[in-house]
Amino acid sequence: MDQFKIQGGRRLEGTVRISGAKNAALPAMAACLLTAETVRLHNIPHVRDIITMAKLLAHMRCNVGSPDIPPSEFTIQAQNISHIEAPYELVKTMRASILTLGPLVARFGYARVSLPGGCSIGARPVDLHIQALEKLGAKIAVDHGYVEARADRLRGTTIHFPKITVTGTENILTAAVLAEGETILENCALEPEIPDLAELLTKMGAKIEGAGTPMIRVQGVSELHGTTHTIIPDRIEAGTFLVAGAITGGELLLTSCEPGHLGAIIEKLRECGVWIKCEGNGTIRVKAVNKLVAADVATLEYPGFATDMQAQFMALATQAHGVSHIRETIFENRYLHASEMMRMGANISIDGNLASVTGPTPLSGAPVTASDLRASAGLVLAGLVANNTTWIDRVYHIDRGYEQIENKLRAVGASIERVSQA
Repeated sequence: MDQFKIQGGRRLEGTVRISGAKNAALPAMAACLLTAETVRLHNIPHVRDIITMAKLLAHMRCNVGSPDIPPSEFTIQAQNISHIEAPYELVKTMRASILTLGPLVARFGYARVSLPGGCSIGARPVDLHIQALEKLGAKIAVDHGYVEARADRLRGTTIHFPKITVTGTENILTAAVLAEGETILENCALEPEIPDLAELLTKMGAKIEGAGTPMIRVQGVSELHGTTHTIIPDRIEAGTFLVAGAITGGELLLTSCEPGHLGAIIEKLRECGVWIKCEGNGTIRVKAVNKLVAADVATLEYPGFATDMQAQFMALATQAHGVSHIRETIFENRYLHASEMMRMGANISIDGNLASVTGPTPLSGAPVTASDLRASAGLVLAGLVANNTTWIDRVYHIDRGYEQIENKLRAVGASIERVSQA
């Protein structure tokens, strides 16, 4: 397994191009199963989860191609699907595999999808997906770790999600576009990845209203066609680099991003004393200030402060003056990175879902272990300001969602390298 070796204490300065959003690209790739025609997707990030999804589609006998190495564009044609199954061997590291369930049963009337694996950040059950598909008329069975769904044709209905679910909204949206009649989805997730998926589906011929609001209305159509679509920028990668510029006392210019998707993150960083300016044309400039100050934050569904930015904010809080209180309301097991930061000297106490971080405290390089994707990013940020050398194990987690993060950081002055272990 690879490790990161980070020599901290360097000021970051320069320009960073933000990649396409993994969490938008994955449902877009799954949506390609809805048509026999070719769909072209641009601005695809080269990360492990995307590679896994491409392998999964190829396993189903989709024609998946790219003119680039590494790929930043995919052409996907799901004309001759013969393996209507997402096997455990392919999807055990990626929760987004469940996104193939809705498109497969909607178009082919059958799907067999392994219950997914992924990060160790608490339960993310798929029962909301299953209940919604049953309301659309699918017969569901869960057996030996697989979800099997059957339906001659899905039929539109009103579905109220009892809890906001991003992948649930995406999965049922992609199922409803081929269902007979009208489907109304209530209490939908508001994340920018939802309207991005709806835009793709609309280009393919779907009839969708209200994406990005709590209620989405879908008029089912009999078939969809091919199209071309550009994936939105990754708001979490952008937020991570905003913190990187601030925590290292540096100045970064982020390009190819969407400031409108970063409202809560930018607001909270400004509260901590970070200087941020949106300069137009998808660019954001971040500068450090003389003194970072503590701030309280609670993770919430969009447009609130993203749970995927919690670990990065915790790293920043270790360098802020005062006590920052962080309340995690989305996942029940997402403070695994806190103990690793404490090994580096951070002053953090955990009480249930509340973390209290007292700063500023000097961090010291130490061997640490990444437990999930965003925890990896938080530990990288801590390593950037730590004295001496930080070694981070299990960086395959960060490879799931950040495109060549070590190269991007090194280009703006960080001392970070990937070390392969035999």
